[in-house]
Amino acid sequence: MRCSSFLLLVSMCVVVSPAAAQVDVRIAALSRQLGQGEDPQARSKAASTLGASDDPEALPPLCEALKDPSEAVRAASARALGTLQELAGLECLKGRKGETDAATKTAIQASLKTLQGLKDQTPKVYVSLLELKDKSGQVKAEVLRVTEARMRRKLTKLGAALAPARESKAAAQGVLRKLGVRGYRLQGEIHETESGGLRVTMVCIGYPDQALLGDVELQASGAKPEELLKALAPRIIDEAADTFEWEL
Repeated sequence: MRCSSFLLLVSMCVVVSPAAAQVDVRIAALSRQLGQGEDPQARSKAASTLGASDDPEALPPLCEALKDPSEAVRAASARALGTLQELAGLECLKGRKGETDAATKTAIQASLKTLQGLKDQTPKVYVSLLELKDKSGQVKAEVLRVTEARMRRKLTKLGAALAPARESKAAAQGVLRKLGVRGYRLQGEIHETESGGLRVTMVCIGYPDQALLGDVELQASGAKPEELLKALAPRIIDEAADTFEWEL
């Protein structure tokens, strides 16, 4: 088992209403600017910043902004979806076949090419990511959902193909034979630390043969649970890949 820890210091200067859908305060503020801002230039800048955020929560506001009355905002949002590299953005972009603005159409096609290339990349590993379990009692369901999305995003960026939920052993074996890669199953748990922070444990087993390989841990403190998990989610995937020597 490997265990690492770090102190996460967060300074918040933006206040968001409790009704905001996003877990991340900054993403919520940018999303509000993109959807409700009066100045098209400011909305375009918000779209570009969301695209560069590397956060799956940026996807819904960017998809919605493809319908913005401003051509500049639509084009910026289309480019941002390519920068964000969230595969679900493919459907948003494909749904804009009726776009009439030339610059926006060019941006849509460029982002479609980027995302399709990411989707079609040759997988390096095959991973079954199980539902993340909260043992701390501090994490809201929405935060868990976003944390899992960040883990899936990190896996995809590492070149992993993700197994569907409740996949049969025979089906998994068929996929592994076709891809010619190794399979892993990951099960993550969130625990509270003695200092009041959070610890994420990730158990890794072979997939679908269920051979236990071991586990890794990371812990952080100094911020709210959602901020700690935002930092921990991608790092724990990196730790697993490094510790168990995935062929990436």
